Amino acid sequence: MSEQPEDNNLLNFIAATVETMRDQMATKSDLEPLRDQVEYLGGQVESMRDRMATKEDLAGVATKADLTSLEARLTDKLEVEIIAVRGDIEQIHLRLDSIDRALSARLGQIETEMSRLRSVVYLLAKDRPELLRLLGQTPPPGV
Repeated sequence: MSEQPEDNNLLNFIAATVETMRDQMATKSDLEPLRDQVEYLGGQVESMRDRMATKEDLAGVATKADLTSLEARLTDKLEVEIIAVRGDIEQIHLRLDSIDRALSARLGQIETEMSRLRSVVYLLAKDRPELLRLLGQTPPPGV
């Protein structure tokens, strides 16, 4: 019979533990706000899942390495094009210089011929001063 009080103590301990656990457990009404929050979060997760890109969506997207490679190729191509344009500009510059020299030489020839022509006209106008009007000059007074 000495075991019976120990059994009672054990039963009382178990009963007290069960009662404590039952008190600590939430009732159905306590779970309603939690259920609403879980449903709201579930909706948020679904919304995010709908907006997230899939592996298939990302299959065609360039990687950082792809972009770096593209940048390097574009930089190289741009440098080549700039060099080509500089070459074209240099050729144009050389051609303009040659045209300038040719025009300067031709203008010098024209000025020389004009000077000779004026000399001839002045010699001819010496006897006939009214011819000076042809050159846009006024004849000396008394003519």
